[in-house]
Amino acid sequence: MSLLLLLRPHLILYLLILTVVNGEILRARFYSETCPEAESIVRREMKKAMIKEARSVASVMRLQFHDCFVNGCDASVLLDDTPHMLGEKLSLSNINSLRSFEVVDEIKEALEEACPATVSCADIVIMASRDAVALTGGPDWEVKLGRRDSLTASQKDSDDIMPSPRANATFLIDLFKRFNLSVKDMVALSGSHSIGKGRCFSIMFRLYNQSGSGKPDPALEPRYRKKLNKLCPLGGDENVTGDLDATPHVFDNQYFKDLVSGRGFLNSDQTLYTSRETRGYVKMFSEDQAEFFRAFEQGMVKMGDLQSGRPGETRLNCRVVNRRPSDLLFDS
Repeated sequence: MSLLLLLRPHLILYLLILTVVNGEILRARFYSETCPEAESIVRREMKKAMIKEARSVASVMRLQFHDCFVNGCDASVLLDDTPHMLGEKLSLSNINSLRSFEVVDEIKEALEEACPATVSCADIVIMASRDAVALTGGPDWEVKLGRRDSLTASQKDSDDIMPSPRANATFLIDLFKRFNLSVKDMVALSGSHSIGKGRCFSIMFRLYNQSGSGKPDPALEPRYRKKLNKLCPLGGDENVTGDLDATPHVFDNQYFKDLVSGRGFLNSDQTLYTSRETRGYVKMFSEDQAEFFRAFEQGMVKMGDLQSGRPGETRLNCRVVNRRPSDLLFDS
């Protein structure tokens, strides 16, 4: 029997899964015929994750930001390192920070059982991010789907693009502008910190050596600073976590109210109120939750439209690319 015939089942699966794209045409209800229960399955699994650990849904939502800004929304952030590729999980902005990858694994496993080789990991991230917001009291919106998963990842690209907790408003404005996201989009999307926690590691410089001064950030409200000093003492465990706002399990506009009162956890948060270019939007969102919700929804949709135009596939396992027919030729 010829080698081609022996490989035929793998070739058929490969042809079904691999798609070369120059920018996918995304649309609502993309899986209505091929996997009609896809969105309900994702939400079900996100509910289960939230019951198991409330923080996990916020962690999953962050994946959309860290994925979409690095070569488009293609699930590259989910790929594990290989001997031939340094992925994005250990990049400067992600190492010891991004988490809850196992939630995506559980969602993917449930989808593979219901609709094998159909729903991309990139679309899972988009759906799960929306669900993280909706399940914690925030807006619920219709997502556009139809993305393909990347065939590679790049630690360098992630290092070059993603901001650090020390970023100021000017840096963030310039970063978001590169992706056709406005100042209002940027401030609204920063409201993703309405839920979740951050590590002491990310704020030690704010508490003890802001801008190399040897002093705390003067923008910190004194009582809040004392609270953070107790949580994050010099020489303490920098992996201890603190709430990103006063209602870390509820998606609301408390984050912006906290910024107005000088109680932003991260420097990249508080700078939105101390900067003249962004202060107006912070005040607006702190006073009008409905406007924040509308702007956040619009920003998430715009960010979800980012694509690289590179070749892609629907991964069977979100952590690794699918095996190619060429790989099989070298199996022992």
